[in-house]
Amino acid sequence: MPAGTDTIAAVATAPGAGGVGVIRISGPLAKHLLERVFRPSSPRFTDFVPRMMHHGRIVDAEGRTLDDVLAVFFPGPRSFTGEDVAEIHGHGGPALLHAVLETVLDAGSSPAASPECTCVRMAERGEFTRRAFLNGRMDLSQAEAVAELVASPGAESARLASAKLDGMLGKRVGELRERLEYLRQRVCLAVDFPEEEGECLPPAEFSAVTREVMDALRSLLAAYDRARIWREGALIALAGQVNAGKSSLMNALLGRPRAIVTERPGTTRDYLEEECRILGLPVRLVDTAGLREDSDDPIEREGIRRGREKIKEAGLVLLVLDGERLAALSARELDAALRAELEALAGVSVSRIAAVWNKADTAPLTPVLRGAAENILPPPCLPLSARTGQGLEELCSLLAARLRGENVSSHGEGEIAPNRRQARMLEMALRELTELQEEIAALLPPDLCGLRLDAACAHLGNIIGLNSTEETLNAIFADFCIGK
Repeated sequence: MPAGTDTIAAVATAPGAGGVGVIRISGPLAKHLLERVFRPSSPRFTDFVPRMMHHGRIVDAEGRTLDDVLAVFFPGPRSFTGEDVAEIHGHGGPALLHAVLETVLDAGSSPAASPECTCVRMAERGEFTRRAFLNGRMDLSQAEAVAELVASPGAESARLASAKLDGMLGKRVGELRERLEYLRQRVCLAVDFPEEEGECLPPAEFSAVTREVMDALRSLLAAYDRARIWREGALIALAGQVNAGKSSLMNALLGRPRAIVTERPGTTRDYLEEECRILGLPVRLVDTAGLREDSDDPIEREGIRRGREKIKEAGLVLLVLDGERLAALSARELDAALRAELEALAGVSVSRIAAVWNKADTAPLTPVLRGAAENILPPPCLPLSARTGQGLEELCSLLAARLRGENVSSHGEGEIAPNRRQARMLEMALRELTELQEEIAALLPPDLCGLRLDAACAHLGNIIGLNSTEETLNAIFADFCIGK
């Protein structure tokens, strides 16, 4: 990473054409560069008033007008990066933004540029946010939340990222780390003054504080598991016998004809995967080939094999039953057919299966048929018609409830959801404290117990960036877009 004394500039808005585009500049030459390229429209303009928009034009080195803009200056340290920051808000055409950015960079490299800074250059990925972190404007969990907010697939994941951007995770981790630091201090006193009684906490009290921190870490890890669906989306596999209506149901859920639907059995030979939202949840739907073992078509057999792999990966398997076929069977035949449907999903836990009785518009799910189905398959068995849309609303409600989990109908206001890196640090800290509990019970010397506390504190510190390595920071900010 080049020195932080460089002044950096980049387009801060998303790629592509838009109504408004923003050029962001950060560093000691930010105001100087803005003054060189900006021409105010008001004759009363004398200087940039901090945090106030000023109307004017951006001109190139020859004095030609490039764009009609609003410009604003944020003096450090009360800015996003903690440095002097300038922003140019103009029209959002890609070519126009590129021209304005090149003009800003050229202004910094011309002989008239101030000698205070050795370099004016394009910003690297995430460099604005990285500078905000390095300058103490935010902790590392907040910096990561910036990228998570930008990449949020839905409103719920954006709300969770916003909570972290507000510092909720960093504050909670800091509180837990302080409790462990208190224990470390008592351990150090016990090591330095072994003859003094009471310098180290009694084992029971020491263990109690450790258990409280461990419970809090488990709570944060549980929040990570709950929020994963909002952050990463869920995989739902549509499974069942050939011609049960899986492709029709996929089209109905997508609201458009994505899968080919015919009366001929085995139309779907390979799996189809599409993204959609079910009551706000980001979901990937997979339409798999019909589950049968008697196909003599090698292409279809390969499609069935690939479909089974997707079924194993899925967070939820939607078992589509052919109501017309099943309704025509005798009680004994129906029992055998339903058991065969379940056996075709061997290896899939019952908790991951949701059954639907398709073609209910022509073959209604009677109480007798429902009883037979729910006696073998995990209830409830929902009647629906992919052709008419009957029961789709109820199905979406069921899928959303199952994907969210029994304990999470919706996230509470104060939900703190770590990301994958942060969860890994929490797990490592929890592992150290688990070992510490065993050492306390074994009455090991305080200095040995202190090693576990040191490690746990270090892992928690990594979450908020207290002792993060350059390698860790490079990996985190490499996922950012340029301009953030």
